[in-house]
Amino acid sequence: MTNIIITIIAYFIDKFFGEFTHFRHPVMYIGDMITFYEEHFYKKSIFHGLGLVIFIIVSIGGVALVIEEFLSYFISVLTIGISAIIASMFIAHKMLYDSVYAILEADDKKTLISHLVSRDTENMSESDVYKAAIETYAENLSDGVIAPMFYLVLFGLPGILIYKAINTMDSMVGYKNEKYELFGKPAAHLDDLVNYIPARITAVLIMLFTKQKNLFAFCKDGSQHESPNAGHPITAMALSLNIKLGGDTSYFGTIKKKATFGKGREEITQEDLRKALKLFPK
Repeated sequence: MTNIIITIIAYFIDKFFGEFTHFRHPVMYIGDMITFYEEHFYKKSIFHGLGLVIFIIVSIGGVALVIEEFLSYFISVLTIGISAIIASMFIAHKMLYDSVYAILEADDKKTLISHLVSRDTENMSESDVYKAAIETYAENLSDGVIAPMFYLVLFGLPGILIYKAINTMDSMVGYKNEKYELFGKPAAHLDDLVNYIPARITAVLIMLFTKQKNLFAFCKDGSQHESPNAGHPITAMALSLNIKLGGDTSYFGTIKKKATFGKGREEITQEDLRKALKLFPK
């Protein structure tokens, strides 16, 4: 029950205050630790990548346990309040919402969306921009909001800190390229594992909030995504808005064949993006 209370308070702290910009974000320190390990112990091997995972999880988990032990000496109300403030730093709904909402009002939408996605944006139509915005919003609702809250409820501060550490490792080394194919594989697979349930919870919530009759209709198309998780909230969003997301996409000048999600219209409008944002209002 305490973890649930902390989670609710943390969510509303993020909702009203967002990122605390007057000091360095804790995730940046996690990034420093990953960089430190890579600089000293990197090799093109799964074994050394596994070492990174163990090093980060043990280190961050240890820090979280020390914080919890320290807070246990305070009265319960103070413990809950401080825990919620710390946890709110690892929930990113306000930042995600504001970043995507800004596209609605931007004059140069292509430049703005290029800061949120890795695909080529120079030749995007306005429909393509809105599609990319909806896709990144749906996917990051899971990674940045639902998953951290899920692990906070289950395991308290150690849960949310370790989840963000895993997520940060994946974002830094979980690439299928020559440098990270082996070294980053343990982090990438672990990230897939910890996001398995939250991604599907996110999809069900999207379907539930839009009163879809079949709450699990997203499963068929969602499973076609190259990621075992990202396709599910994206498909749920597509079905809820009656649009088609995904499809062939340009990366670094090369068209990559990708599955489509949903069976609605292909022309995505500004109103579609507004409706997507209204599902989880700021």
